[in-house]
Amino acid sequence: MSARRRHQQAGPDDPPSSLAPSGVAKTIAVIILVFCLLYFLLPIAWVVISSSKSNADLVSTPGFWFGHLRFAENYAKLMDWTQGFFWRWVLNSVIYSCVAGAVGTLVSVSAGYALGKFRFPGAAVMEGTIMGGLLMPVALLTIPLYIVFNHAGLTNTMWAILIPSCVSPFGVFLGKVFAQASVPTELLEAARIDGASEARVFFTMVLRLLAPAMVTIFLFIFVATWNNFLLPLMMVNSPQIKPVTLGLYGMMSYFAPQKGAVMMGALLGVLPLIVLFLVLQKYWQAGLAAGAVKG
Repeated sequence: MSARRRHQQAGPDDPPSSLAPSGVAKTIAVIILVFCLLYFLLPIAWVVISSSKSNADLVSTPGFWFGHLRFAENYAKLMDWTQGFFWRWVLNSVIYSCVAGAVGTLVSVSAGYALGKFRFPGAAVMEGTIMGGLLMPVALLTIPLYIVFNHAGLTNTMWAILIPSCVSPFGVFLGKVFAQASVPTELLEAARIDGASEARVFFTMVLRLLAPAMVTIFLFIFVATWNNFLLPLMMVNSPQIKPVTLGLYGMMSYFAPQKGAVMMGALLGVLPLIVLFLVLQKYWQAGLAAGAVKG
């Protein structure tokens, strides 16, 4: 087959034959992708299977084998042990994550836009301080945060979880990168010449241009808040305001816990995250791709 005929049969997105990967490279790539797929799917499958077992079944039929299907029994045990608070905990996690994600996204893109498109004294120091926050583990800040919130009288309240979760140094960094790449300075100057205020420029123009970045930042903050464990453990002890992660931890710390019921709770507790990722997957991928190309 001639080179011209091979070029005609190639798809529009296929690389030139001179740049196409070899067969060995394709095989290695497929093996790595299959390994990554199994790495992420097997824990989910294990949780689904384990949620159908009792403690005895987990010993007699371990691994990825269904024993006696005890989904209804484990759900009843879950509701009984949590005294009906389980879905309240899930709702609390949804509230914490949604509020933190929405407020944190707005704060992040606002700060990132200011750092990326404005020049003012101290901007370099502020940016360096925010970037330094990326290097500090969240656990390192938990005890100082507890001391501050305890003196402010905000411990054992929802604010003790919401306020720290609304701050994301990574979100500010990502917002700055997107603002520099996606917001033309000429467009801002034209809007100012037409008499638009800075607030109107930001809320009517800039936020639309930064929409892909906002979806990505929202997902990062949402997942980080949902998975946060140490901060709620330090800040709250009332069962009415616990997130689902802290509630399930209390169930596991109980003497002789019903592990199948805990697995049932973990499975039900992660469903909102799965639904959110499926709904926002297209926008999230578009945001990552735009950041990779424009950054």
